[in-house]
Amino acid sequence: MSPTPSFSGLPFGTQKRVELARARWPPIRRSCCSTSPAGGLNHEEVHVLGDLIRRIRDDRHMTVLLVEHHMGLVMSIADHVVALNFGRKLAEGTPAQVQADPDVIKAYLGSKDQ
Repeated sequence: MSPTPSFSGLPFGTQKRVELARARWPPIRRSCCSTSPAGGLNHEEVHVLGDLIRRIRDDRHMTVLLVEHHMGLVMSIADHVVALNFGRKLAEGTPAQVQADPDVIKAYLGSKDQ
């Protein structure tokens, strides 16, 4: 009988998926929160993680609160986005609305005046 691999022995992307799965346990939960689940992942792992989050949300009819800096991931899976800057709310709405908000653009991309 082979020994059971430890969590720390798993590939980093797999560890992130296990963390997300644990966050939604027990299965009767209707919501889960995950902070920076894409941190340290490569592009392929972020894509796999996004698919997993969408499946959890859609198949389990769960609300997912995602605190994340990877905007590609956020904008690809979110129905509703709140953009913060130093703890202050800049914008709230659909991903397209938040991406187009002048305050969000100024805070995250800068302006010619800065």
